[in-house]
Amino acid sequence: MTPRPGLALAGFFALIGLAMMASRLLAHDRPSGPPHKTRSSVLARGGMAATSQPLATAAALRVLQAGGNAVDAAIAANAVLGVVEPMSCGIGGDLFAIVWDSKSQRLYGVNASGRAPGSATIDFYRSKGLAQIPESGPLSWSVPGCVDGWDQLRIRFGSKPWADLLAPAIAYAEDGFPVSEIIAASWRGSAPRLARVPTSAACFLPGGRAPRTGEVFRNPGLARSLRSIAREGRDAFYKGDLAEQMVAYSKSAGGLFDLKDFEDHTSTWVEPVSTNYRGFDVWELPPNGQGIAALQMLNLLEPHDLGKLGPQSAEALHLMIEAKKLAYEDRARYYADPEFAGVPVAELISKPYAARRGKLIDPARANPRPTAGDPRAADTIYMTVADKDGNAVSLIQSNFNGFGSEHVPGDLGFPIQNRGCLFALDPAHANRLEPRKRPFHTIIPGFVTKDGKPWLSFGLMGGDMQAQGHAQVLVNMIDFGMDVQAAGDAPRFYHAGSSKPTGALAKDGGTVALESGIGPEVRRALEAMGHRIVDAPGSFGGYQAIRIDAETGVLIGGSDPRKDGAAMGY
Repeated sequence: MTPRPGLALAGFFALIGLAMMASRLLAHDRPSGPPHKTRSSVLARGGMAATSQPLATAAALRVLQAGGNAVDAAIAANAVLGVVEPMSCGIGGDLFAIVWDSKSQRLYGVNASGRAPGSATIDFYRSKGLAQIPESGPLSWSVPGCVDGWDQLRIRFGSKPWADLLAPAIAYAEDGFPVSEIIAASWRGSAPRLARVPTSAACFLPGGRAPRTGEVFRNPGLARSLRSIAREGRDAFYKGDLAEQMVAYSKSAGGLFDLKDFEDHTSTWVEPVSTNYRGFDVWELPPNGQGIAALQMLNLLEPHDLGKLGPQSAEALHLMIEAKKLAYEDRARYYADPEFAGVPVAELISKPYAARRGKLIDPARANPRPTAGDPRAADTIYMTVADKDGNAVSLIQSNFNGFGSEHVPGDLGFPIQNRGCLFALDPAHANRLEPRKRPFHTIIPGFVTKDGKPWLSFGLMGGDMQAQGHAQVLVNMIDFGMDVQAAGDAPRFYHAGSSKPTGALAKDGGTVALESGIGPEVRRALEAMGHRIVDAPGSFGGYQAIRIDAETGVLIGGSDPRKDGAAMGY
């Protein structure tokens, strides 16, 4: 589930997960590794995948073992995730990916996010008395970019036809799959909202309720939609019957889609951007996503000796929270669709700008009034796949909120995302709503290289949690020496309340929630520094990663116990 920035903490942390409690109890009994580590990293040489659901991980491995490459396997796994984790992702959502291509020895980025309908204007929403775009329903829609993103990845790097890539997902949709524990809990939490929409209830609430853990769920409508794409390719979604059905539903439900919105949709190949953190080049995609916030955080943290302070110490957490505040204030002011706004990316991620902004961090006190700087003055899933030839894919794909807009168009079997709700209705805001504009985006894939070679393909889902989560797991690995599994298992903080990309401003420095693995003495110390600590059950984000040992060729996978997923290799 990928919550909208600014939603109540209670909504964000609805999935508490008994699995987390069990993993903490078992971790102390492990014969090796830090106390918080839940399991060993996965080791392999032939190929590896790490996703939030084991059936998707297994599908990726089957594609790899059948001669497909990392991109082929990533598309297949993503399609399966849209079936087995439908609240988080699917063909009604958007996609971003970073690809390491072993032939050219370089990274490529694809932005497969959709745009606002051509008739979507601020005046239209204001004429309906709306101060902000609704979080659900057809007025929250932007064009889904996932299928075109798959197509772009497949054309440029893939080796398998559509039919092969979508076959596992079609089989699970037609024949059914047993619903896993964390996914069942999320499904159950969304049931009251799905029940209000007849087409959504018919699709996702068989017998009038969400499927329970272990129950077999079938989605014949989604199977038909995927078969159309397997036969006709991406045009089935943007120019064919699927597009026509989505537009017809939009018109019947008061939405703004027309066929031209789909016909004109394109993905964009973009250059990933990076900063060097203690000798590691950390790569993110530029806006309209929030990835550069992680780079800004790392730049602000680099002057501090976090390794000396120690993991989960109050002093280290304080510095990371303060860096997050400053980076997210810039996020609120500057991040937007670069085709519509002049986003100063190079300046925002520069070391001189971080040096100026870093002077605002007091090592002993929380900043109650963080503000943006002036750089010009000087439900989501994440998954990753690596193959035997050295290619790797870092891919994130999402509906945004659980089941997106909560509307399934007709009997197509998938919900359409609600990414459009992240536009601001303030005409002066960089992220203001404009026709055919991409909204600010929370989903971000990450990648790390070392000495020009791939070192880590990673990501962490969870709305506002993502950029601050990227920084936390990298600090765990680079500063605190944790392996790829322990870095994801380690307890996290979540800071909420910085200024939002929709235009609402923070007024009190926000709040900090701590996962239960962070002890009460640290909580008290942070409160003494001026942080407002709130009680929240977790879990914060969902992480997957593959570390690549350039010397041995060994792939080292980690998968977050906060999700149902698994890293597997061969």
